[in-house]
Amino acid sequence: MSASLQIEPKTRTQPSVSPSTLSLPAPLFAGLVAGILLSSGMLWPLIFPIAAVLYDRRLLMVGAALLALGLGFWRGYDALEPRANPLQIYSGQNVTLEGDWDGQFLYLQSPASSVDLSPRPLEGAGRLRVSGRLGDLPTAQNFGGFDYRAWLELRGVRSVLYAMKVKSSVPSSGFRNWFVRGLHAGLTERQGALMTALELGDRDEVKNLSITGADGGLTVQTAFTRAGLAHLMALSGQHVAILVGIALFLLSSLGLWRYPLLIVLLGLYLVLVGIQPSIVRAVLQGGAVLLALWVGRGRLELLGTLALAGLLSLTVYPLWIFDVGFQLSYLAVLGIAFAPALSSRFPEWKRFPQKYKWLERAIKEGLVITLVASVATLPLVAHNFGQVPWVALPANLVCGPFMVLLVPLGLLAGFLGPAAVLVNWLIGFLADVLLGLVGFFAQPDPIPWGRISAAGFALYAVWAAALILWLLRRIRAPQFLGLTLAAIVMSTVVARVNPPREIVFLNIGQGDSTLVRLGEFTALFDGGGTPRGDFDVGAKTVVPALHALGVYHLDLMVATHADSDHIEGLSSVLKLMPVGKLWIGQRKTGDPVLDAVLEAAKQRGVPVQEVRRGDTFTANGAKFEVLWPLEPFNPSEDNPNSVVTRISSGAFKTIISGDAPSDIEDKLGIGPLTVLKTAHHGSRFSTSAGLLEQTHPAYAVISVGRGNSYGHPNPDVLERLRAQGVKVLRTDEVGAVRVAVP
Repeated sequence: MSASLQIEPKTRTQPSVSPSTLSLPAPLFAGLVAGILLSSGMLWPLIFPIAAVLYDRRLLMVGAALLALGLGFWRGYDALEPRANPLQIYSGQNVTLEGDWDGQFLYLQSPASSVDLSPRPLEGAGRLRVSGRLGDLPTAQNFGGFDYRAWLELRGVRSVLYAMKVKSSVPSSGFRNWFVRGLHAGLTERQGALMTALELGDRDEVKNLSITGADGGLTVQTAFTRAGLAHLMALSGQHVAILVGIALFLLSSLGLWRYPLLIVLLGLYLVLVGIQPSIVRAVLQGGAVLLALWVGRGRLELLGTLALAGLLSLTVYPLWIFDVGFQLSYLAVLGIAFAPALSSRFPEWKRFPQKYKWLERAIKEGLVITLVASVATLPLVAHNFGQVPWVALPANLVCGPFMVLLVPLGLLAGFLGPAAVLVNWLIGFLADVLLGLVGFFAQPDPIPWGRISAAGFALYAVWAAALILWLLRRIRAPQFLGLTLAAIVMSTVVARVNPPREIVFLNIGQGDSTLVRLGEFTALFDGGGTPRGDFDVGAKTVVPALHALGVYHLDLMVATHADSDHIEGLSSVLKLMPVGKLWIGQRKTGDPVLDAVLEAAKQRGVPVQEVRRGDTFTANGAKFEVLWPLEPFNPSEDNPNSVVTRISSGAFKTIISGDAPSDIEDKLGIGPLTVLKTAHHGSRFSTSAGLLEQTHPAYAVISVGRGNSYGHPNPDVLERLRAQGVKVLRTDEVGAVRVAVP
């Protein structure tokens, strides 16, 4: 967490500092936030300036809040106004683009625009020449899932190059490239990737590297997230505090002139790492403190500098208010502002030897800062990431101190470039120790969490207000504990009278993944994948979608056949969620994707069953019938060996058939269906006229990726479905499809 606050020791009876007046930036920031959100149609944020004015009723504060409210509305309205996309005229066409690739987006000079590449290229930053099908931003998502379109729009991206292929690349030169070379010189791939993430906030390399260095297992990024340490790779106040603290010591001989020099260095550091909400906030806060020290104003109030940083950031980038990184950064520091009040509630450790009191203060400070920052960000973390790492507190206390060494050493290594081998022997050792500790803390499963409703956020806000009043000694402990108990009861003991019975066809791009939920029973058929790409669909799309739907365990997982766009994501699902049983059809040997799934199942102790035609079972009134495969298997192709399952509940019937081709479909004797899940993404090799004559479905669901290079769904298949009067639902057009099961 951001650790830019120094906690002064207090006696237990000393009240927390709670000024009766606000610094001017506070009502300005509150009004600006409310104005921006008001421009998007929200009314509840008006609470912010109203609360600020009620707290400090001076005429100056009232006027400031009203002025900022108007400014925020104007800036928000202007930022939300639709902008013309200069690449719109090429939408739907196969194009070749050349521009600057920064590892995240491709930036074109003429016309000036930025483009998202799908799949993401493996090449590092530099000049890229790429080809593919240019399309609009994705419009449909999974229920409660990550809004990728909004995320792209916040970053000024209005086009996506689908089915991207790299035609040529030229690595970048310049100081940043020199700096990155220093972070890798003499280090292993895993060590260098970690240092790049810690120093530059660039997590592309750690997304696919194992935390243990062996094949399989958790990736470095996933392990940091599960351990509650993801913030270490998000540049923030911790980095600025460490760098400024060391620089102040080294430049102490310059007296007051060290402060303007450090302000300049902070600006250069921001240029190096790039514009990101959390680091901009930290640099602005640090710059304000340094400026105050230079002109003799002394140390500034934390909330005042936080409000000033937010005021400047949102005036320039008003849409940052919708960015989760911005929200988490500011909430964490807001929580840290109450650290002294919480610290005063902790008793002194009288048995601690006097000469080691500094250690007591350090442990207490780390404990308190981690705790208040975690509490402040808890609802956003649970809501957006679908899990709460319960080991975050001890993990931060143990791993946090490594940043004090790695951040300055990494900065030195970056400046040395290839000569960094002189110091990277020490960095490599520290990085391995840190990775080992993170891997240890990542082993326990985090607490799963679904999406939080507006009522849930309101309940948490009431509880947080009570917590603040207790910290400020405005209410007694029994009152606070009583309200806490009431909040727990209201949020957790809400019995579900009618547990959901539904089938959800997830939107995972060009692939398949289907959730069957029948009360407490849950089954997942396939988990998608990204052939020729490095995006982890299982960890980044499927698991978050399941958590958002309130699904935290799977009774059954089905891998229909050994195609990566169907089962690649299942490996991550197995690693991240409890699974009762895994069904497979053909146990194909030597297939790396299926082998990875089976290995993940073995590591998690999940039993594997090879199913065949005739296998059946029932769950909560629904019947599951395996209609295929039969032995002997097709030795040359995977699709004809797909597991085909019919699910029946009363008059409702559907079929999930993987990529089974038409000649297999004709042998199954499926019978009438309510919903047809088209095989093979609506390709011309499936969904024959004979199948439609036999099944007469009311609906057909096609799981397909937007702008895919395969031409799915096939026009002839769409025409056959229309001719039969079947209503077609495509995941690339409507997003995830939810079908109720009676």
